[in-house]
Amino acid sequence: MLYSDRDLRKLIVPLIIEQTLAIAVGMADTIMISAAGEAAVSGVSLVDTVNILLINVFSALATGGAVVSGHFLGQKRQEDASRSAWQIILFATSLALAITVVFIGFHESLLRLMFGQIEPDVMHSARIYLIITAVSFPGLAVYNSCAAIFRAMNSAKVTMWISLLINAVNLIGNAVCIFGLKWGVAGAAVPTAVSRYVGAVVIFSLMFNEKREINFCGQVRFCFDLELIRRILFIAIPNGLENSMFQLGKILVLSLVATMGTSAIAANAVGGTLAGWNILFGASINLALVSVSAVCIGAGEIGQARYYTRKLMLYVEAGMVLTSVIMYVSMPFLVKMYHLGPEASRMAIEVVRFHNVMAVLFWVPSFTLPNTLRSAGDVIWSMLIAIFSMWVFRIAASYFFTERLHMGLLGVWAAMIVDWIFRGICYTIRYRGHKWETAMHKRE
Repeated sequence: MLYSDRDLRKLIVPLIIEQTLAIAVGMADTIMISAAGEAAVSGVSLVDTVNILLINVFSALATGGAVVSGHFLGQKRQEDASRSAWQIILFATSLALAITVVFIGFHESLLRLMFGQIEPDVMHSARIYLIITAVSFPGLAVYNSCAAIFRAMNSAKVTMWISLLINAVNLIGNAVCIFGLKWGVAGAAVPTAVSRYVGAVVIFSLMFNEKREINFCGQVRFCFDLELIRRILFIAIPNGLENSMFQLGKILVLSLVATMGTSAIAANAVGGTLAGWNILFGASINLALVSVSAVCIGAGEIGQARYYTRKLMLYVEAGMVLTSVIMYVSMPFLVKMYHLGPEASRMAIEVVRFHNVMAVLFWVPSFTLPNTLRSAGDVIWSMLIAIFSMWVFRIAASYFFTERLHMGLLGVWAAMIVDWIFRGICYTIRYRGHKWETAMHKRE
């Protein structure tokens, strides 16, 4: 077997710790910002949906690079793995710089386009947060790309420690800037930008170590290798489109939430943060599955890819049950930390408890299983299913549940579950077949 239980623990445990840190600091951010009022929480939450859209783009590029590098590692072609890793850094950073220029130059128009006529104090907070966080996109692109490469090398412990550094800088910076300097929303944005660049510099420097299977020694050249970029983008573009359309759909749905008032926006923001804890094990193990299945497929071990997929899906399900039970019971206490009004608190408790139950039933086949398909290069089919499901089910159902059935914020979350169910059915059918197993070879 390519991975022993010890190897899996070595990969998964640091990823769980890393994701825990990220969610905990995100939760702390929201709690700190809540001291500035519901308008500040709402403005930041609106912009964060845009930021997540960009994070998904960079993550998709990083995944493309990691899959290609993982295939090369499975084939024992370390030099090619290193070349592909450098190319994704070069491409992702160039794209991030271009996006930063666009977001800063047209920030107000973009906010109006995506969220319409929101309340003035919410728009003011959103404008400040968007401009400052946009500056950090190049650092985010570098960090995500390097982190994905380290996971492909089964070195998740490195990204865990760097994540600890990033989150410590962010958390301390928030405390100083929000409570000490009284910067409000800017006090949350500035530490976020600084911490991303700190992480990027540290992890980039660690790539210049000749002892690593993948490294940048002798690879630094500022020109694109079009063949490698093509292979990376074959994975990254469909994955990026899938993730981007997914997040864009969430933004459109959020524009519907915005019409429900500040309390609904704040409840949705808090609910989204708390739901992150619910899928903690899933988000962590999904990252591990991409690396594990890519190496197995690169080595031609389809049977092992299927074995590890089943095994890791069981791990995710067990973790999901544990977190769902804990959260369902403790929701009233958790919501109190956000200083929401009575109506916003009630809605937040309602939607997160709903999420707790539904995640146990439907999340794993919808979000864990397709990672093996993508690692095999079966990205077009996965993308088409995800985009179709998002637009036909999540968006259409959101409007139907809220406008026709008058379910309010819960209707938006119910539509999300309809999307999950459809995806899970389609991915399961695809996985049980064999077409995805040869996707990598068809494109070489």
